[in-house]
Amino acid sequence: MILIMLQRLAKGLVIRNVYGYSAGYFSHRDTETNNNSTPFEFTTENYKEVQKLLSKYPSNWKRSAIIPLLTLAQKQNGNFLSLSAMRKVAKITEVNEMDVYEVASFYTMFNRERVGKFHLQICGTTPCQLKGSEAIIAACEKHLGIKNGETTKDGLYTIQEVECLGACSNAPMIQVNG
Repeated sequence: MILIMLQRLAKGLVIRNVYGYSAGYFSHRDTETNNNSTPFEFTTENYKEVQKLLSKYPSNWKRSAIIPLLTLAQKQNGNFLSLSAMRKVAKITEVNEMDVYEVASFYTMFNRERVGKFHLQICGTTPCQLKGSEAIIAACEKHLGIKNGETTKDGLYTIQEVECLGACSNAPMIQVNG
């Protein structure tokens, strides 16, 4: 009986996502360009920036630099945060890799899969829905010939519905390359 209850609980914890982006899936999926053997090193210039960022925090609070370091890694990596980049940030901040993965998977500003040059993020929360965000998504899909969560074949555009963009009084909201 207990085994059946645990199996049901485990099934409930598996979250399926049609979009395939940060806000929806919680485990890494290896691809040809994003796996354990994909190299990542900060550039010499960015290592100077890493040191500058770390100097803002006490030495025993390096973890405070996780978000700015992930942002720097993503910027260096063409608006994409690879598994190796996340591991590098974990090593620099001296935390478990999972701590960094949790941050990267929580915030929609981190792209754990490649996105188009122009990443269109449309707010899908209630205030924006009431003001027409679904029509904006539909218009983008129609104009670009792709669906929410997809990237055009030329790699230029990605459409993604996201959670609150923090400007509800100006709804509906769209963010480009946020």
